[in-house]
Amino acid sequence: MAFAEQSAPEVGRRSWAPLLAVCAGYFMVILDVTVLNVAVPVIGRELSASLTGIQWITDGYTLVFAGFLLTGGALGDRLGNRRVFCSGVAVFTVSSAACALAPNTASLVAARLVEGLGAALIVPGSLALLQQAYPEPAARSRAFGLWGSMAGIAASAGPLLGGLLVSTVGWRWVFLINLPVGVACLALTLRHVARSPRRADRSLDWPAQVAVVAAVALLTASLNEAGRRGWSDPAVLAGVGLAMLAAGAFVVRERLARAPALPLNLLRSRTMSGGAAIGLLFNFGFYGMVFTASLYFQHQRGFSALGTGLALFPAVAMTMFASVLSGRLTRRTGDRPLVISGMLLASAGLAGWAAAGADPAYALLVAPMMAAGFGTSFALTGSTATVMGAAPPAYSGAASALFNTTRQIGSATGVALGGSLLATATNYNTGLRTSMAIGALAYLTAAGLAWLCVPGKSERA
Repeated sequence: MAFAEQSAPEVGRRSWAPLLAVCAGYFMVILDVTVLNVAVPVIGRELSASLTGIQWITDGYTLVFAGFLLTGGALGDRLGNRRVFCSGVAVFTVSSAACALAPNTASLVAARLVEGLGAALIVPGSLALLQQAYPEPAARSRAFGLWGSMAGIAASAGPLLGGLLVSTVGWRWVFLINLPVGVACLALTLRHVARSPRRADRSLDWPAQVAVVAAVALLTASLNEAGRRGWSDPAVLAGVGLAMLAAGAFVVRERLARAPALPLNLLRSRTMSGGAAIGLLFNFGFYGMVFTASLYFQHQRGFSALGTGLALFPAVAMTMFASVLSGRLTRRTGDRPLVISGMLLASAGLAGWAAAGADPAYALLVAPMMAAGFGTSFALTGSTATVMGAAPPAYSGAASALFNTTRQIGSATGVALGGSLLATATNYNTGLRTSMAIGALAYLTAAGLAWLCVPGKSERA
């Protein structure tokens, strides 16, 4: 086929179709994390699910998704990122149909686990495909910016869309909406994204993959349980301890492996490790804010699921604008000023919420939410470019997987800590304001890391 023979740069200069394809897949994956939150109570009632079953409907997807990201990245580097990305889209779409048709809780949980596996194959390849399709730095920065904005839009729009679907056509449509998106994503990718190189010399290093899956899954499960059980619960502490042991086993294995899944010299790179840490911190702040704000609006102010989605809209409204703006500015300023200013603005936003007092008027919360949404998306473009630029092409999938794994850990930590603070504080407002203050500190720390780790314009050149 003539298209298969075209180079990635030719495709990147000619069309924005690769960006649409990749962003559609990424949006579908992230939306599935958030859109289900408002549907779970209805699903539990209609399927007569137990509390454990309801937890697995939501947590099973996250555990498999986070645990297999590095495996998905390694497969993409070895077999070709386009092939693995398309396989992930197909698995995700078919499993979404299975979720929609599930007759009972066990079937739904099983389908959600497979859905998480599809997501883990999609996300690492998405960044690698954008890097391949848009080799020119300015175009790549704009593409990374729009890719990053998908996470913020999906996180904030999820409750709104979920509320609309559940209240009108039913909970099964929460999954059915993935079908046309998945089919369109697959068609666009096969038509407009050039084939990726296969690197048969890259070993999958299965012992390392098993170790990292165990580490991420145990840590994510422990963080999820911490929000319900408390941080001092023996099961939570045991899970964190086992996760640390698995992470240690991964490091030992990578030192000994002839073809490591993620060479340790990449992790020792200040740019790579610093960029990944920045991603963890701003996901911690943003998703912690969205989670605690959602609970606050529903439980404290009595908003409906749809009303909560509308209340959070100021945060999502800024993400697309910020990503486009940062993509245009990065050629002039470099990545470092954008990441630092974005993190400082987001920190000011959450600090403003924390200082707004007990039960402030909603109008006083609009600016803090806009600042957090704008700042996070504004910084995401530069931090993504930093991580991907630090990795050689042979490890682009692994670098993308590392960045997204740390971001998932940040999200899980922010949600778990926010839930724990709301549950243990003397009153709801105290827990909320404490959570916002900690999120502001995380953003501030990310700004400091960006000063040290993100290359300036001259360094990047």
